[in-house]
Amino acid sequence: MSDAKPRGRFLTLEGIDGAGKSTHLSFIRDWLAHHDVQAVFTREPGGTPLGEKIRELLLSPDTRASLDAETLLAFAARQQHIADVIEPALASGQWLVSDRFTDSTYAFQGGGRGVPFERIRALEEWVQRGLQPDLTLLFDLPLEVAAERMSGSRVLDRFEQEASDFHQRVREAYLKRAEAEPHRFAVLDSSRSIAAIQDDIARHLGKLLETR
Repeated sequence: MSDAKPRGRFLTLEGIDGAGKSTHLSFIRDWLAHHDVQAVFTREPGGTPLGEKIRELLLSPDTRASLDAETLLAFAARQQHIADVIEPALASGQWLVSDRFTDSTYAFQGGGRGVPFERIRALEEWVQRGLQPDLTLLFDLPLEVAAERMSGSRVLDRFEQEASDFHQRVREAYLKRAEAEPHRFAVLDSSRSIAAIQDDIARHLGKLLETR
């Protein structure tokens, strides 16, 4: 009989800037702990020492990068993240919860910047080798609500400083991906109360737990 642990579940959180992903991370952490699920929490870009340095470059308002360079940097950080954090956690039977993953590249660099999706897809196939999240929670809300939430809260990063039409394209790209992959995405109306959103999160986590 094999002593190998069942592979863990891969959960990602996505959404436009200001959609409220960070607000719900502690709830997800507590929910999984309550259900005796060991989980690793991480983020993109980042998650490793190299990834965090790339994150600083990508988010700094002082950075000037071509569209291709920006996209390649995102996938360079992601490859290291997969090798050092994501795959080891999943192989050990732990759940992996990531604040953003490849859907963000399709949304921000593809939808927002206009990088051809075929280029992103080629990098995705090379770097991920079939790895995909089991569940993606997409926090969605109107741009004006997201902007109001971010207003005056902190210094905005390089992407958050983009004009509203950029963020509209990002949102549309996210929703198109969710429409194309309904088996993986759960679209959550993030303009509702925190309690209502977390009820939905718990429901989707419960379904994922049943597949363990």
